[in-house]
Amino acid sequence: MPAIVLFDGDCNFCDASVQFILNRDPKGNFHFASLQADTGKMLRERHRIPDTVDSIVLIKDGVPYLKSDAAVRIAEGLDGSWRWLRFVRLIPKPLRDLGYDVIAKNRYQWFGKKETCKLPTPEERSRFIDQQKPPTP
Repeated sequence: MPAIVLFDGDCNFCDASVQFILNRDPKGNFHFASLQADTGKMLRERHRIPDTVDSIVLIKDGVPYLKSDAAVRIAEGLDGSWRWLRFVRLIPKPLRDLGYDVIAKNRYQWFGKKETCKLPTPEERSRFIDQQKPPTP
């Protein structure tokens, strides 16, 4: 079963991150849902992810990962040298999350909000859960 990446659908940086993952995940290890969409809301509720979480979340094997834990685990699942980022886990989590929080807090100011969306290819569209039947509990 593919891991699910929940992302801020309004954020340019988050959208660029989704595109980055798509381009480096030819095996389809990751599927996607916007935090703002019905599927994202349902998954947040199911996994008891607070509404205050507004940045990337990874749900893998039924376990939600937040902030830097999510980013590192996503990197581990990508093709190429990105897997080496797993060693970032050697940095204490509070320090990793501090860096993550600085980017998350400033992402709209630095990267802006989306006005329009890139149209995904049919193959990419199949990996967006909101375009499919929601996952069963």
